[in-house]
Amino acid sequence: MSVIDEIYHSFKTGSILTRLIYVNLAVFVAVKIIQVIFFLFSADHAGTYFIINWLAAPAMISELLSRPWTIFTYMFLHEGFLHILFNILWLYWFGRIFLEYLDEKKLLGVYILGGLAGAFLYILSFNLFPAFTQVLPVSRALGASAAVLAIVISISVYVPNYTITLLFLGPVKLKYIAAFMIVLDIISIAGNNPGGHIAHLGGALFGWLYIRQYRKGFDMTKGLTRFFQRVSSWFKPPGKLKVEYKKTATDYDYNRQKVRRQQRIDEILDKISKSGYDSLSKEEKEILFRTGSKP
Repeated sequence: MSVIDEIYHSFKTGSILTRLIYVNLAVFVAVKIIQVIFFLFSADHAGTYFIINWLAAPAMISELLSRPWTIFTYMFLHEGFLHILFNILWLYWFGRIFLEYLDEKKLLGVYILGGLAGAFLYILSFNLFPAFTQVLPVSRALGASAAVLAIVISISVYVPNYTITLLFLGPVKLKYIAAFMIVLDIISIAGNNPGGHIAHLGGALFGWLYIRQYRKGFDMTKGLTRFFQRVSSWFKPPGKLKVEYKKTATDYDYNRQKVRRQQRIDEILDKISKSGYDSLSKEEKEILFRTGSKP
């Protein structure tokens, strides 16, 4: 089995967590390969701008309306290696904890809806606050951080006292990690990447809200799960046609008559074995002849 076959098998049989990681990696590698091609043909900057512009979520409403799919694609798009590395590590660590208590459908739902919540808060903030007026036309969001943080916060709220061991720190409860991440994003808004930290907070807010509602009996990911199931059913091969045959009263009468005829033939053949063919009556010979049985 080749490496490609192994990756395909792992993707096909793996969990939703595995597939999310693979999709993020695949998009990253594909974008980098396209950028290399543009570089070789001396169109590096134009190519990079075109890809990011096509997949990242713009803050400007007019641009967003012309590329509405970007509120989904941005959460799978990364430029830097360290960016995707840390996002995948956080997704893997906290995604595994998430799956210990909640199922895969909820994980996918929280990832997607958390990413959408991050995009919504980012776009709203950049169009609302004067601090972003000058950068609004050129600002774009990309990365899985908001979606990943939605998973981090949701499971941290669900099992706040779950303890993991961190390097140099030792055992730490999830609620403290979640609190640290939120405080870090808040104080970093005035830094070099305000849009990213605002999007993180949008994902975190959804993660908190999701668990609050889930404990009340309302699963916010249910509608999205049904949508994905319906879409996936379109690509499934049709099942084998199953034909069912229902027996009627006529069928049962026919079977009873068949059994009786066979019993009569067996009696005739038994008589032949004991007394010979000449011992048969005219009627018995006719029955034997009609069935095609001859001594």
